[in-house]
Amino acid sequence: MASHRRPKQPSRARVTVLTATAAAAVALTSQAAQADPKPTRSEMKAKVDKLYDEAEVATEQYNGAKEQQDKLEKQTDALQDRVARGQQELNTLRAGLGSIAASQYRDGGIDPSVQLFLASDPDSFLDRASALDQLTARQAESLAKIQKKQRSLAQERTEAQGKLHDLADVRKTLGERKKKQQGKLAEARKVLNTLTAAERAKMRDDDVRASRDAGDRVELGHEAPASALGAAALQAAATRIGKPYVRSATGPDSFDCSGLTQWAYAQAGAHITRTTFTQINEGTRIARSQLKPGDLVFFNNTQHVGLYAGNNTVLHAPYPGAYVRYESMNTIGGFQAAVRI
Repeated sequence: MASHRRPKQPSRARVTVLTATAAAAVALTSQAAQADPKPTRSEMKAKVDKLYDEAEVATEQYNGAKEQQDKLEKQTDALQDRVARGQQELNTLRAGLGSIAASQYRDGGIDPSVQLFLASDPDSFLDRASALDQLTARQAESLAKIQKKQRSLAQERTEAQGKLHDLADVRKTLGERKKKQQGKLAEARKVLNTLTAAERAKMRDDDVRASRDAGDRVELGHEAPASALGAAALQAAATRIGKPYVRSATGPDSFDCSGLTQWAYAQAGAHITRTTFTQINEGTRIARSQLKPGDLVFFNNTQHVGLYAGNNTVLHAPYPGAYVRYESMNTIGGFQAAVRI
């Protein structure tokens, strides 16, 4: 006779585990369905561009600190040289005073009235007394010079010490700016590394093509430069089209944005300062409607600069990974100011 046993029911613990597992699976499925889709290449590029903009701010701050450091180093070296020369002069004055004192001792060790009484030749004694008076006058003059030199030397030493303190502060700032700059660039690289090799190559190719073809495709119009100086600076910058952006570079084979503008004006025979933060205060401030080829154009809270080339276009060094090129002012960022050198 066949057995008709009732099937064994699962234990309560097993039911609980199965229920929890099913719930977790449903939750994971729901989360996967609600997860943000992978950013598009254009969205990733926008994020990288933003990081590059932030890195450029840090780069300009670094460049400013570096320029200040170089200036302070020159001033400190000059002051230290002056202190050394001043010490030599002081030593010479002191040696001269010692000679006077020795002569004075030899000739003036006896009371003058006694010297006159003992002198075999009164006229000779009077000559020596006159010479002693002259030595005393020279001694007083030497003492005055020594005191003046001591005061001057103390002041120069204090000034040199102050410059050294300033230099230490600037070097600290320089390190902080460099660290911030490198951090932003590292973030940008991290974002780029989330792209596939093919996507990264496409972004690089797009930048290279944009830089290479800009000169062929751009329509600059026929605007007349405001001056021969501006025209010469723009012409010099145009010879650098296709050169890579490199942070803190000033040419001739790589540039950052303010490095390009400084180099271009140097080729035209004019010296301008190193950073966007200082270049904006040079020359004459003009309105956007007054722009002429060769003028400096500043964007995004003074973090970027280029040379106006005509027809709403600038020639600039854009950002890491890009090359010196023409670009519409509409795509660079927010216009801030313009300066005519």
